[in-house]
Amino acid sequence: MTHTTTDHPPSKAAGALVPVLAFAGIVVAVMQTLLVPVIKDLPQLLGTAPSNATWVLTSTLLSGAVATPIMGRLGDLYGKRRMLILSLAVMVVGALVSALTSDLLTMIVGRTLQGFAMGAIPLGIGLMRDMLPRERLGSAMALMSSSIGVGGGLALPAAALVAEHTDWHALFYGAAGLGVVAILLTLLVVPESPMRAEGSFDLVGALGLSAGLVLLLLPITKGSDWGWSSGTTLGLFAAAVAVLLLWGLYELRVKAPLVDLRTTARREVLLTNLASIMVGVSFYVVSLVLPQLLQLPKATGYGLGQSMVVAGLCVAPLGLTMMFTAPVYARLSARYGPRTTLIMGLVIIAAGYGGGLGLMDAAWQTIVTSVVLGAGIGLAYSSLPALIVGAVPASETSAANGLNTLMRSIGTSVSSAVIGMVLANTADHVGGFAVPTMHGFRVSFLIATAAVAVGLVLAIFLPRAPRPEQHAQLRASSEEDAAVERAEEVLRGFRGRVLDAAGTPVARAKVTLIDRRGRQAGATLSEADGTYALAVPAEGPYVLAARAAGHGPLASSATHAGDESAVELDLSLPGETVTA
Repeated sequence: MTHTTTDHPPSKAAGALVPVLAFAGIVVAVMQTLLVPVIKDLPQLLGTAPSNATWVLTSTLLSGAVATPIMGRLGDLYGKRRMLILSLAVMVVGALVSALTSDLLTMIVGRTLQGFAMGAIPLGIGLMRDMLPRERLGSAMALMSSSIGVGGGLALPAAALVAEHTDWHALFYGAAGLGVVAILLTLLVVPESPMRAEGSFDLVGALGLSAGLVLLLLPITKGSDWGWSSGTTLGLFAAAVAVLLLWGLYELRVKAPLVDLRTTARREVLLTNLASIMVGVSFYVVSLVLPQLLQLPKATGYGLGQSMVVAGLCVAPLGLTMMFTAPVYARLSARYGPRTTLIMGLVIIAAGYGGGLGLMDAAWQTIVTSVVLGAGIGLAYSSLPALIVGAVPASETSAANGLNTLMRSIGTSVSSAVIGMVLANTADHVGGFAVPTMHGFRVSFLIATAAVAVGLVLAIFLPRAPRPEQHAQLRASSEEDAAVERAEEVLRGFRGRVLDAAGTPVARAKVTLIDRRGRQAGATLSEADGTYALAVPAEGPYVLAARAAGHGPLASSATHAGDESAVELDLSLPGETVTA
């Protein structure tokens, strides 16, 4: 793997890139909660048994889990923007398939295609790292990471409103429309990143990981239906362990693995991923408990008797607070670092669930709980990509964040299974119907608190101080500081202009820095005036390779001796040796 950096990202990308990518992330997250308002009606709507209807939700979860690390790796290899558009396009096709059918099998196919879009989250984070100036990176990644919760929270009331007043298929038409808008905005606004990882796509590793994840997540999501001690459930768990162990051994031997397990085993990456599972568990509990509490009739003695739409509106502040937490996170992280903000987020989540145990008597109390939990989950989710980005090479950004997003998905899957089992086992049976109890709700909140406590312990053991390169990338607190950092890097690297045969500056030429071992050590695009700047990781000989549309490639040798090194790249000349 190569470690690449972008020192001068295209200035046009910085303005609209963040809201467009965040919008794409929100659209993708909508798929996860789109059918929540009609879950109880799915068996009747699809003409099938309740156990079969759950596959409409399970299929999206499984495909999202499989697609997330795979699309991240494909983005690192072949272009993150390209894979982002592909993910959204597959989602649109899936939404249209679901919109045009009431057949169970066809609906599952459509929902499976929709789940593939989950890869858009790590791809968006990777694009931000490659294209944005340092002073905007922290808040941008925070917003992109939080888009999972934002989309899920905002989709609940919107989907409930549509489901109550029109045919339920309109949910899919709306999702397809949002996907098309996201694709158009991406095409118009988001440039392709010049960053590329070396190697080829690990097809065997992708198939192995896919099989292992399916074998693991199937019994987690269906265990309550099949029975946790049934032969099917236990057999699938055993098969998952065997497949994932064999997959891990294979990944350690292959030259270009789908997931670099050696990098994943680093203390900061491993602990961050484990903490992500705990955050995923805590996030999904509130989404499962509060809507049910709000919609239960008052005759139960504890239900709040609200409509589906009102219940969605009461939970919506969870997503809104997560969205508004992003700029707050950027300031806190710039001052204290992402490790500290993760710890702060987990403490706030614990306070939200602890206080929520006594705030279940009125609708306004559920809003307070949603706001507090949204602030904590927003801080925690925002910290995760910064911790991952600071611990892996730039060429592995999307793949590493894809794995981290997968860990959150595993957390939500575990949460869904465990809380579903708790609510079922503590329910009262009235007239043949299972009615969740207040005891079940409170036990669910306690489980979430315990998960947060485990996550807090893991976060405390994360390394305290970032590496020097992390400091420059993730903790620039103002444009002035970032400008100084960039100027200092230029003095430790190469700068110059890219020219054509007439001596005219060439804009958006890709300039690649190659070290003595033939590995890519940096890359950037020339500005409108042809200027470029590349930092170097160490003194010594390098090759500067330039390429632009309509021009032949150029490779020039250059040696960096620690001072400012100016190298003009004339695309009209054959390769020549230049000593800087």
